[in-house]
Amino acid sequence: MRGAFVGGTPTRPTRRCYTVLAYIYEERRMRRLSLAIALIASSASAFASGLSLNSIQNLNQQQFYELSQDLGAALSYKPLEPADPLGLSGFDLGVTVTATSLVNTSALEIASSNNSVYSTLPQPGIRAVKGLPYNIDIGAMFSKVPDSSINVFGGELKWAVLPGGIALPAVALRATITRLNGVGQLDFETIGADVSVSKEFLVATPYIGTGEVWSRDSTDGLPLSQVNLSQYKLFGGVSFKLGPTNLVLEADSTGGIHSFSLLAGFRF
Repeated sequence: MRGAFVGGTPTRPTRRCYTVLAYIYEERRMRRLSLAIALIASSASAFASGLSLNSIQNLNQQQFYELSQDLGAALSYKPLEPADPLGLSGFDLGVTVTATSLVNTSALEIASSNNSVYSTLPQPGIRAVKGLPYNIDIGAMFSKVPDSSINVFGGELKWAVLPGGIALPAVALRATITRLNGVGQLDFETIGADVSVSKEFLVATPYIGTGEVWSRDSTDGLPLSQVNLSQYKLFGGVSFKLGPTNLVLEADSTGGIHSFSLLAGFRF
């Protein structure tokens, strides 16, 4: 490679070549991961075929409590972003897939008209986050369990106490809310609060956080007492960003019930 190095240092054309090759590699990797998300979303209905929470009256109080535990973990807000703020002109837009490993499937089977309930609950969805002044971000999300009437609306308000920088990590406080829709027998919502830390390293920004999820589950005209739960939350993930393209992988444990999420979109 004559002329590729001068005095042990790569020449300018060689450095440009390395940059182009790195860009192509990252772009192809993002395309493969995005395709994986699309395949998961398109096949998600196979994991929740015919799921319908229309037999809540068949539950006893203990089973209703167990159902509320799974719903609290599955339907609570998933951060899917680092702690650093977007900035006044920033946006974070993406499509998501979350899969939650349920631990009380027997209660779900009784509450559903379908007696064959899978142990993993999928939720494809969309989300948008907008940057505001003073290191504040505000966001909204919508998700739906395939082949069912179950859907969830939610929102977040995040404040980056420390916005982070070259040497310092970002630290953020977040408040969240979600609400179940489409199930006539249930009135279910969650409220959450967490703190998270993240640090950018080239195209990857790992983050970790902890908090609490409070859920309220009540029925409409059924002889079941309202369930109020408090579940400890621990989550962590990594955001891969190349230009405006953004891909996030996240693991979440809420009340000891595990969820795994993917996001593909744009963050700028």
